[in-house]
Amino acid sequence: MFIQTEQTPNPSTLKFLPGRVVMEKGTMDFASVDTAQPSPLAKRLFAIEGVERVFFGSDFVTVTKATSQDWQILKPSILGGIMEHYTSGDPVVADSADTGAAAAEDDEIVAQIKELLDTRVRPAVAQDGGDIVFQDFRDGVVYLHMQGACSGCPSSTATLKMGIENLLKHYVPEVVEVQAAQ
Repeated sequence: MFIQTEQTPNPSTLKFLPGRVVMEKGTMDFASVDTAQPSPLAKRLFAIEGVERVFFGSDFVTVTKATSQDWQILKPSILGGIMEHYTSGDPVVADSADTGAAAAEDDEIVAQIKELLDTRVRPAVAQDGGDIVFQDFRDGVVYLHMQGACSGCPSSTATLKMGIENLLKHYVPEVVEVQAAQ
């Protein structure tokens, strides 16, 4: 098994491409070892000293390291962990885990916002090893949750304000601002 790696705009995060499907649908973000329980792969990666966050996209795994760690030392352990996982035959995520795909009935404005995010924004940020997920729309403000390489990335604020906010304001006049969800 050959696993490619790609740098992301976040220097503390690397994108690992195992050459196979990671998530059939949706994405999953594990902010700590405590949240990794539904995923054998995430638990395996958190067992590596220095791993602080794990994110799964359709065909990639994004890992965020502690700032005190060096990629030269950490990267071989992560590659080994991903290889061991795929040769073990364990699922990436246990069947009973919720992948966050709960859908609610959206009004027309929220449906427009989600459509723009899904078609224009999410594919671009997925290339950088992250995801941006709609959380809420209140009083003209769109709240987005940053995941994977986007979480904690130095350029994420600029991406939100200059990129996503301008895009949404252009197509959805009701949007007055975009903020990162807390």
